[in-house]
Amino acid sequence: MSEQKIIAVAGATGAQGGGLVRAILADPSGQFKPRALTRHPKRPPARALADAGAEVVEASVDDPASLRRAFEGAYGVFGVTFFWEHFSPEKEYTEAGYMAEAAKQAGVQHVIWSTLEDTRRFIPLDDDRMPTLQGKYKVPHFDGKGEADALFTKAGVPTTFLLTSFYWENFIFFGAGPRRGADGRLALVMPMGDGKLPGIAAEDIGKTVGIAGEHLSGAELAATMTRVLGETVIYQDVPPEVYRGFDFPGADDMANMFQFKRDFNDYYRGARSVEFTRSVNPELQTFDQWLTRNASRIPIEAPAG
Repeated sequence: MSEQKIIAVAGATGAQGGGLVRAILADPSGQFKPRALTRHPKRPPARALADAGAEVVEASVDDPASLRRAFEGAYGVFGVTFFWEHFSPEKEYTEAGYMAEAAKQAGVQHVIWSTLEDTRRFIPLDDDRMPTLQGKYKVPHFDGKGEADALFTKAGVPTTFLLTSFYWENFIFFGAGPRRGADGRLALVMPMGDGKLPGIAAEDIGKTVGIAGEHLSGAELAATMTRVLGETVIYQDVPPEVYRGFDFPGADDMANMFQFKRDFNDYYRGARSVEFTRSVNPELQTFDQWLTRNASRIPIEAPAG
């Protein structure tokens, strides 16, 4: 067998990076070998990757020198940033620049950059349909990534721009799952109207260049939750301005995100083809399959009394 090509994976202990590392390890062709980049190589998640057969190296997207070392000898790079750790699009932009430059200097042959749309191309800053956040963004965790796309082009490294979708894991870790109201009923609350939400299991990101497992409306998501959870879940559509007032960090950003996906639903869904995704990986999980496997992990309040 020819020598394996190394794929350096940023954020290897996170949702996207971890999914990719595990997918490479499980690939029966064996043509690639994952190099897992992490700030904490001795912690259990990194050690589990090492035990599974990945090369684990210490590196940070905040440290250009560590990236250059980690990318040396790699055939490809998977680049991702971590907005929800710091809420700073400027930091994401800087980190993307570090990765682009390090990939260029290391002679990497292909980069996959996990990105999202710069929503300001659709909703200018002076458009009052949606409030401007942090002084110069509409959806900060989208816009910083989208703006950084140009850095990879400028660096001259061959790059695939991967437009990701709503992670179903958000129902577990981000507090986006159904909440119990004063009437005791569970409600899935999103400002999506009747728009359909392209979604995917984070662990499937690494298995395909596609970016959506299904497109489901809030009502369809709630119906699946009702069937799998064994308790009625209603879909509660709320205006974005109401969602912005919810008491959790980043509520305004998330509200603008949902509004963007709702108001530009035809574009957003069209850019995330389920048919193409499934043609590449027929084993991609549906929401029903993912929820059946993960229902017990979604934090849900017990009924009163």
